[in-house]
Amino acid sequence: MFTFILAVGLARSIDLTSDYLATRGTAEDQMSLVAMSLSAKLSNLDLPEENRAAAAQTALADALPPLGTSNQRQIFVTDGSGEIIARAPLSAPLSGAAIIDSITRTRPLALLGAAAGVFEFPLSEEERALATVHHLDNELGSVVVVQPFSGVWADWESELSLTSVIFVGTAFVILLLGYAFYWQAARSREADDVYGEAMQRFDTALKRGRCGLWDWDLARGRVFWSASMFELLGQEPRDEVIGFGELNDLVHPADGNLYDLADALLSTGEPTVDRVFRMRHANGDWIWLRARAERVESGDGSGAHLIGIAVDITEQQRLAERSATADLRLRDAIETISEAFVLWDSTNRLVMCNSKYQQLHELPETSIQTGTAYSDVIAAGRQPIVRTQIKTDARPEEGARTFEAQLEDGRWLQINERRTKDGGFVSVGTDITALKRHEERLMDSERRLMATVADLRQSRQKLEAQAQQLVELAEKYAEEKTRAEEANRTKSEFLANISHELRTPLNAIIGFSEIMESGMFGDLGSEKYGEYCQDIRESGQHLLGVINDILDMSKIEAGRLELDIEEINIDSIIADVVRIIRIQAEARSIALKSDIATGLVLKADRRAAKQILLNLLSNAVKFTPEGGRITVRVRAVRSGINFSIEDTGIGIPKTALKKLGRPFEQVQNQMTKNHKGSGLGLAIARSLTELHGGAMKIRSTENVGTIVSVRLPLAPAVVEAEPEPAIAG
Repeated sequence: MFTFILAVGLARSIDLTSDYLATRGTAEDQMSLVAMSLSAKLSNLDLPEENRAAAAQTALADALPPLGTSNQRQIFVTDGSGEIIARAPLSAPLSGAAIIDSITRTRPLALLGAAAGVFEFPLSEEERALATVHHLDNELGSVVVVQPFSGVWADWESELSLTSVIFVGTAFVILLLGYAFYWQAARSREADDVYGEAMQRFDTALKRGRCGLWDWDLARGRVFWSASMFELLGQEPRDEVIGFGELNDLVHPADGNLYDLADALLSTGEPTVDRVFRMRHANGDWIWLRARAERVESGDGSGAHLIGIAVDITEQQRLAERSATADLRLRDAIETISEAFVLWDSTNRLVMCNSKYQQLHELPETSIQTGTAYSDVIAAGRQPIVRTQIKTDARPEEGARTFEAQLEDGRWLQINERRTKDGGFVSVGTDITALKRHEERLMDSERRLMATVADLRQSRQKLEAQAQQLVELAEKYAEEKTRAEEANRTKSEFLANISHELRTPLNAIIGFSEIMESGMFGDLGSEKYGEYCQDIRESGQHLLGVINDILDMSKIEAGRLELDIEEINIDSIIADVVRIIRIQAEARSIALKSDIATGLVLKADRRAAKQILLNLLSNAVKFTPEGGRITVRVRAVRSGINFSIEDTGIGIPKTALKKLGRPFEQVQNQMTKNHKGSGLGLAIARSLTELHGGAMKIRSTENVGTIVSVRLPLAPAVVEAEPEPAIAG
């Protein structure tokens, strides 16, 4: 309370201080405005020489703005010599001469006029004042506006006095009210302590009894609950009353509507209520309550109240539900089992049976009513054709028996009967028709199984004979494979030997044909001889190339080709190959370009590497039409060098890509019909690449071109050719 009073006083002090600082600025602004207004109006006047003072006084009175002389503000008009000729108000308490004299002593400010603004000067030894001087443009001198400090802060001092009186009065009233409140609060605490102790005892009794107190104002629709009622519902206790809508939302929709209950109580005047319903717990569960209340008329005439208690009967309700559920589940279980079930009491009267029992015995509804005698039920049902009791090795229970019965429709039942503790008995009939039929099928299967075993013995003997034949065939296959491998090696050796024999005469044929074609020893005579010599030379060179290819291929297949691995410069290899092929390319107007990364070094067989590139470039030139383009690219890839030869030739069909690279394989198309060859160029290039541990890849599109890529490792693991086996004999 004291803090509040101090805070209010401090806030008002700050506000008054701010007003104090702003008051002077407001006064200076008002003085400047009055001076400016008067100087503007008086500067344009033309005063007569006679009675100039009276005319100036009249002009000042006419030009003076409203409230111009409020708050002790005085206005003087002087002539050119500084003598006062007009003033406002006329009955000014201050001496004009004294004021002008004081202002004159501050002559620099007076000379500046309006430019000096509002300045402070001593009005007397005890008081100071504010003044502003505005010079006039005619024969008049100046307009002087003066306001003493007592007039500047007159309104602020009045407000300060009023505020002080109000603050003191308010503080006194607050202190008086605070004392009264403290005295009243002390008495209220004493009463609350007594009431709280009584309520605590009452709530403890309600909580231990799992019940809650209700006070329902039927007319206003408001309900008061005890703390124990909130605890029953898992809610935080609160003192305020509960709205009727909030209460109705907690009641289970299936247990009725409290609106209808209130309407019935008000319309019928029923004095008591005893009702069971569910209410929602704070955790979402439903609890069962039994409410007992009596209608009481309020003494103040506000209407009827329904006062009583609500007891938690959730456990009792759950026990009842579990009992009903257990009974229902038992009946459902008996009804849903696949066996026929019937229960008899100690007087051999029907207690219950399921629909399976009724269907098997074709019993009408009237004969399966509870309490029907055993003899009446048996007489109304269908009797079995065969009834055979089953004897078991185990010691049977007293009053227990098991037997099989066959019905008229061919079905079989196994019936088990057991005595109950109350002297009755229960009978369970199981349909074993499928089991009986299965036994028959098992016997039939056993007979067929014996016949199958005999057939399996015969089949086993046949399989053993076939296995022996397969062993003999495998041995023959191994012999034939060995012979084929020997024949292949013999063929390779033959080709290698015969190639050497053919190259010697071919070299002579080519050499002599070149001598004859050049006419080294004289003219041959007819031009036909020259053409024949040219044909002989070209045919010999072609045959020599084929023989060289066959010789290389045979060496590879025979395992006689050995690689001489050395460090070679890629630039020099490509330059040699391009120089050889460029003559053929230029003869057909084919552009041959190289795109090679400089400084690449490779460990490989120089002759083999050159032959790989020569074979691939020769094929590219051979199958690229005139005016085409061939590009050789060399790039360093991961742990190897990649050679790529790209042409704009006729391309290769996708169906032929798989067989390319096999010996003597060629793609037959319109272009290859005009070019002869052994079909060994790609096969030799692929074999030499694989001997270096590399790989070849061909990509092609018909009528677009072909790209052949060869990747050789930087440090190849040379694939050793299989050693040639010794030939016996």
